[in-house]
This record gives sequence, C-alpha cells and structure tokens, in this order.
Amino acid sequence: MDAERILEILPHRYPFLLVDKVIEISDLPESGQRVGRTIKAIKNVTINEPFFTGHFPGRPIMPGVLIVEAMAQASALLCYRPIDPELKISIASIKEARFRVPVVPGDTLELHARVLKDRGQMVLLDNQVYVQGRLVAEAQILASLIPKDKQS
Repeated sequence: MDAERILEILPHRYPFLLVDKVIEISDLPESGQRVGRTIKAIKNVTINEPFFTGHFPGRPIMPGVLIVEAMAQASALLCYRPIDPELKISIASIKEARFRVPVVPGDTLELHARVLKDRGQMVLLDNQVYVQGRLVAEAQILASLIPKDKQS
C-alpha cells in the first residue's frame, strides 16, 4: 500500500501522519472477520520531525505517545474494510504500553499489528515496533469502529 492509498484511508496529515508505507497486509477473508489479520508498516524517523525541536534539545528522542499513535494508525489501516469505508476508527484504550529502547533520528520503525479479537464495533490489536529487528515498543490497542450513521 503506497502513500496515496494511506491518505485515502487515514484522516491524518503531516505532521501527524505517522505511517509512510505498508509493506505487508494480510487479505481480508470472505467472512469479513479481521481476527488473525496482520500488517507490517514503515515510519521513517528523520531529524526534520517537528517534535525533535523540544524533545529533547541535544538528545532528540521520539515521544512515546507518538510511537503509540504510529501503532494506532497502522492498526486503523488493518481494521479498514472496503465494504464499510465510512467507518470512523478511533482508540478506545491502550493497554500494556512499553517503551524498551529510545527511538532517535535516522531510525526506521517497523510497525507490526495483529488482530486478536473482532467484536464488530470493537477490535483488539497486538502491536510491536521494531528498529533493525530489535523490539523498541509494544502495546495492545482496543479500536472503536463507529458507523457513519452513529458518528456525531
């Protein structure tokens, strides 16, 4: 999935679009159930990111909350289905977030997500972030899928 398709699905734009491309995404089964689906996406972290200006001067580190946001965006791409393109996908909760290694300019984040449970309007996803094969962060994200007619 290229950047153009990502922009069609996600509402985020620079500087808050935190997925540059999707390397792999498993096919959606005919049943429409998302359980077991996986995604592998990329975020290239550059010194030009606006958050590095103040986090931290002299020792730039990507804020953990933005790493979680990158996970959430990859998860949203995984939850998307062409049969219901108008769904609003948002974070309902974040569990067990852990940051193991600082993310610095020049790193390439590999965002991995897998659907653990699909309850229709609630989807539980397991997320890991790797840099050069090393686990740097992980979290479980509960996504809320809101149909267009219930959006306010």
